[in-house]
Amino acid sequence: MTDIGFIGLGNMGGPMAKNLVGAGHKVKGFDLGSAALETAKSNGVETVTSATDVLQGSGAVVTMLPAGEHVRSVYLGEEGLIAQAEPNTLFIDSSTIDVTSCREVHDAAAAAGHLMLDAPVSGGVAGADGGTLTFMVGGSDDAFARGEALFEIMGRNIVHAGGAGNGQVAKVCNNMILGISMLAISEAFTLGETLGLAPEKLQEISSTSSGSCWAMLNHNPVPGLVETAAANRDYKPGFAAFMMQKDLRLAQAAAHQAGVPTPLGAEAAALYTMFVKSGRGDLDYSAIIKMLQET
Repeated sequence: MTDIGFIGLGNMGGPMAKNLVGAGHKVKGFDLGSAALETAKSNGVETVTSATDVLQGSGAVVTMLPAGEHVRSVYLGEEGLIAQAEPNTLFIDSSTIDVTSCREVHDAAAAAGHLMLDAPVSGGVAGADGGTLTFMVGGSDDAFARGEALFEIMGRNIVHAGGAGNGQVAKVCNNMILGISMLAISEAFTLGETLGLAPEKLQEISSTSSGSCWAMLNHNPVPGLVETAAANRDYKPGFAAFMMQKDLRLAQAAAHQAGVPTPLGAEAAALYTMFVKSGRGDLDYSAIIKMLQET
């Protein structure tokens, strides 16, 4: 079994590292939070005191960090992972970050003789804990071949999206679709109920008609319609609104850089920003129906 380093042992990274341990890998882990380190230690992770300490004896390193600035800080520079690692180390960054930072780190890793994959995930905390995440992976064929067995431990659906950065591209495009879809669902169900159409009737009709979509079938924002929906749990998040806001902003940054107009994506980003600024960012992303109902 390969020794693995893991940096970022929070709500997502902690369960992912635990699953690697459960599959028989020796995992060295680091996090800035003492509580995350204690939890990881109880799950069989060997905790260390610095990010570069995870490199000792590790043939692969996985990172799960909040933003591009954190990824650049950990990987780049004379004291970063890339400069300190043994040749031919495999790096897997499962953070969701901007495409520019992602490709910058890829280039630095390649120049230093390492393999690199960007592999953001979908599936939330439940998917991380259950090992059922979807991985959207960008990087070379050789890097993907080395990393695939690790993805199969931590996830259920693994898609090699193409070259460096394409995992991040896939993630932000997918979540732009999801965010726009949830707004459309919220508007439609609010309009229908206001005009006297029972939500359960609209669900019955739309779920088998042209309006059907994944978000409506799984995350309908109206309580009582879909068993798995956060709406039935006072919008306790499966995917928090502030995370949707983050991903929509990343999609807009990528769109601006590429010169691609995304007017619906821009409107979705603006509406989720309003919702988060209203103090409800910790609710599920489907709770945005509340703001639409209020206005």
